[in-house]
Amino acid sequence: MAVYALTGFSLVSLLSFGYLSWDWMKPSLVADVATDPMEKPLPPTFTRPPHIIFILTDDQGYHDVGYHGSDIQTPTLDRLAAEGVKLENYYIQPICTPSRSQLITGRYQIHTGLQHSIIRPRQPNCLPLDQVTLPQKLQEAGYSTHMVGKWHLGFYKKECLPTRRGFNTFLGSLTGNVDYYTYDNCDGPGVCGYDLHEGEDVAWDQSGKYSTFLYAQRVSKILASHSPKEPIFIYVAFQAVHTPLQSPKEYIYRYRSMGNVARRKYAAMVTCMDEAVKNITWALKKYGYYDNSVIVFSTDNGGQTFSGGSNWPLRGRKGTYWEGGVRGIGFVHSPLIKRKRRTSWALVHITDWYPTLVSLARGNLSNVQGLDGYDVWPAISEGKESPRTEILHNIDPLYNHAKYGSLEDGFGIWNTAVQASIRVGEWKLLTGDPGYSDWIPPQTLTNFPGSWWNLERLTNGLKKSVWLFNITADPYERYDLSEQRPDVVRTLLMRLVHYNRTAIPVRYPAENPRAHPDFNGGAWGPWASEDDGEEWEGGREPLKNRNKKKKCKICKLRSFFRKLNTRLMSNRI
Repeated sequence: MAVYALTGFSLVSLLSFGYLSWDWMKPSLVADVATDPMEKPLPPTFTRPPHIIFILTDDQGYHDVGYHGSDIQTPTLDRLAAEGVKLENYYIQPICTPSRSQLITGRYQIHTGLQHSIIRPRQPNCLPLDQVTLPQKLQEAGYSTHMVGKWHLGFYKKECLPTRRGFNTFLGSLTGNVDYYTYDNCDGPGVCGYDLHEGEDVAWDQSGKYSTFLYAQRVSKILASHSPKEPIFIYVAFQAVHTPLQSPKEYIYRYRSMGNVARRKYAAMVTCMDEAVKNITWALKKYGYYDNSVIVFSTDNGGQTFSGGSNWPLRGRKGTYWEGGVRGIGFVHSPLIKRKRRTSWALVHITDWYPTLVSLARGNLSNVQGLDGYDVWPAISEGKESPRTEILHNIDPLYNHAKYGSLEDGFGIWNTAVQASIRVGEWKLLTGDPGYSDWIPPQTLTNFPGSWWNLERLTNGLKKSVWLFNITADPYERYDLSEQRPDVVRTLLMRLVHYNRTAIPVRYPAENPRAHPDFNGGAWGPWASEDDGEEWEGGREPLKNRNKKKKCKICKLRSFFRKLNTRLMSNRI
């Protein structure tokens, strides 16, 4: 079966680098750690609910962890994964907000109205207030709940803030992209503000501290001030390794031999994050939590290849429904796991953490209806079969419709111009425009960026709107079987039809000028009140701000220093 030609790099040249080798998963990197076959580990006794630490990284590529054969050093992640259970059939969403919403609610984004794009800073939108969140369920079970890091689930009302959605404390950013030191975020030219918050207040005093270190230190402080006799849930959502590519110089120096500058900075950020995880693990042990703890590690989406990330050997990147966009790095590390030191191929999705963790916490799920997640703890801890057999990656009716899609191509039951993707068993179906694709090697060559940009343009020239892959046999999505197996295509289209009937309308309102940080003392934060009501929710014309505040002095100073910094940076070599 033919493999499409690659623009910019020949197939032969890639093979010469060893990039298209089918034995990329070396046993020393991914296989189970050897254990005594006669050894029968005794299951730990759950005398009390476990402490739960959920670590989520941002834009970390599938390839960008040591045990996946990366050139990036991640000794802590490698050790934790090796001693726990690696999840090698683990799926997330292709961009930030959808993954976070599905983690927090246990529901597909078609069931929360967040199936299109992300929540943008100026949108009157947030995680639906009628959703009972994961931390709220854990609070019901007696847990102290804390969040550190990136929220990105909306903040236009105070009711949308983390401290109103189930977290006792919060330190982090509300938007999706901030400077690692200054915590500035610009949502377009001239629309800039500070975004670091302590609870519901702006944390001006923390400016200048590198966020990866700041967040790890906060986790340690939380553990030090809490009693290990009482259950605790800490959600650590690092902004690393999302752009901007910023890292302390000593970490960049380790990768000075890397010719690609973006890859060099990105690698430094990953290693820095790895050390932050090491410090969190050390704190768990120091303060007496570790023996009764469960550490879950997950990425939020695929790596961004033009910002140093790599999803090799998977196809595609962040923002796409190819495996490189939706297959994540995931593992669980815990003394409570019955069968440790192994790799699990059980099918797991990010929605599964909600029922899994609530069940571990001995919480009550009987009053929660409509969950799309499953309790996968028996599959993780004991090696049992996963209860999950399919995943709806998404249905996005607002995304640009594919030029060559039609209802006719969808057997009269589905318009294949609509962007959608689903996996059922070993089969994966994509319709519409799944996003830029190709198999993009790690950017380790000095002149590589110009070439891999050409590599990504493969799907633009394909007059298609339907793809079918046997993901079990072809995890790299090289062989499209849609023409050979129309029966399977039709079956999966019927599943899309089924899910689409359960979808709620998309929540994607117009941006509102009242969200401008200049009207909020120079910081991003809630701007709508209870009195604004539904007028803020449905994407209607935003209300006029009749009492605009004059630009404060600190805003002028911030603008001055921002321009000065831009000029200084432009003069650097």
